[in-house]
Amino acid sequence: MLIIIGAIVVVLAVGGGFLIEHGNLSILWDPAELLIIGGAAFGSFLLASPAKLLSEVIKNVRGSVGGGRKQSKRRQLDLLVLLYRLFHKVRKEGLVSIESDIEKPSASPIFKAYDKGYANQDVIDFICDNLKVIITTNVPAHELETLMELEIETKQNEALGPSRGLAKLADSLPGFGIVAAVLGVVLTMGQIDQPPSILGHDIGSALTGTFMGVLLSYGFVGPLATNLEHMARSEEIDFQVIKIAIVAFVGGAAPQIAVEFGRRAIPGDDCPSFNELEKELRGK
Repeated sequence: MLIIIGAIVVVLAVGGGFLIEHGNLSILWDPAELLIIGGAAFGSFLLASPAKLLSEVIKNVRGSVGGGRKQSKRRQLDLLVLLYRLFHKVRKEGLVSIESDIEKPSASPIFKAYDKGYANQDVIDFICDNLKVIITTNVPAHELETLMELEIETKQNEALGPSRGLAKLADSLPGFGIVAAVLGVVLTMGQIDQPPSILGHDIGSALTGTFMGVLLSYGFVGPLATNLEHMARSEEIDFQVIKIAIVAFVGGAAPQIAVEFGRRAIPGDDCPSFNELEKELRGK
């Protein structure tokens, strides 16, 4: 919703300012130049991007317009409780006791309690895969941490792909605006014998291309790329919480202390307090 509001504010601010200066908005509307700029930019994006990246950009833009995957204190509490219940079961019944849970999380009562409409399959897979490593190998805590950091870095680089692709597209738009403007000047030079009033109008229309390229880049596509980057980085929080909690547990921390380590990795208002987490764990 904020994306739509932001786009409207950009249009109103630029268009309103132009009208205040007694400008004619019809001069700024040139479908041919929009076709040149938009078509060339999209074509260059297709040249530079694999098919998977294009589909990811479309998927992420739709998610961003819809508000994205919202972080919340409730969501983080549920994740910490999930980790606590797994750790508590291991401490009480041994590592083998959670084998059925992590092999088929969809049938596990522990994971079913966590799935409340916002559970991310990547997060569940990350938990299960690393607990399988603990069960099948006697990996030290520091080596497990290195392994998990490697996976998080790989996931993060992949998640940032759409935002980086859109950022490159935004960087190209002013250049394509200049291309459109140059083509307009070329057409104008073919009418150099026309009176100054006509030439002035044609040159003004040509310069519209530069204006549109810069506006699309800095007013719309660039900010949208930044929005996708924020979304991708917010996805990393869950993985960091899981990594810190599991490493602490493997290192010998009690289940409640291990999830407390994870809680400290949650930033801002989404981080539940110590008392809120303790109350939630007692309730479970």
